[in-house]
Amino acid sequence: MKLGVLAAAACLVVVSLGRAWAQAPDTVLLEELTWTELRDLTASRSVIIIVPVGGTEQNGPHMTLGKHNVRVKVLSEKIARSLGNALVAPVIAYVPEGRLSPATAHMRFPGTITVPSETFQKVLEYAARSFKLHGVKDIVFLGDHGATQADQKAVAGRLNREWAGTTARVHAIDEYYRAADVEFPRLLRTRGYRDDELGSHAGLADTSLMLAVDPRMVRSGAPRPGPQGASGVSGDPSRASAELGRLGVDLIVSRTVEAIKTSISRR
Repeated sequence: MKLGVLAAAACLVVVSLGRAWAQAPDTVLLEELTWTELRDLTASRSVIIIVPVGGTEQNGPHMTLGKHNVRVKVLSEKIARSLGNALVAPVIAYVPEGRLSPATAHMRFPGTITVPSETFQKVLEYAARSFKLHGVKDIVFLGDHGATQADQKAVAGRLNREWAGTTARVHAIDEYYRAADVEFPRLLRTRGYRDDELGSHAGLADTSLMLAVDPRMVRSGAPRPGPQGASGVSGDPSRASAELGRLGVDLIVSRTVEAIKTSISRR
């Protein structure tokens, strides 16, 4: 009798596990899926793969080195959910950041990691080739870093010429970066914020975005940035806030979703 009860219980456990395994999780992150779940998704509908490009660099004394990586992952997830048929690949965290000897640009500050442009382009290229091999027709590059935009376009252009006779396309969506770098500061100017506050790196606009995306990445007790550039900051983040950052998040997501849909429709 006891054996029968135990056997029935074991069967229930196996059935329950089978049902759990059969259901894909509510995620748009590629690395949270199994290969069979991805296979079934691409077989049942057209899937867009977003390749988020970050960068590991200094962001002043008040903001972490992983700003670009954290931000592009969170925003890419929001964009993917808005699109409805997109997945987000792992973030590319190693990008061109300047020369090593002599150290230039962000490489003058500890913690910044750089790779040559040609190496970065190869990573992008083979990520795209991998997705094409597995049946993905639309691969989207989204770069949170200004220095990667030209390389993303170059790789997309080369692959699209090579794949002209196929259904696969690569889309280098620079509207993502333009919304953050140009449109968001323009919006903040209309609300009375000054150019010397907004800055171009780790200033009010940049810091507000990070506060909205993940406030853990911003140090509230950090010293006020010194002279422009000396501390790795262009601008003044003193009046940055998550409330302002949410305006930027909404702007970036809406502009990027629209740009991706337009680019794919042209295909």
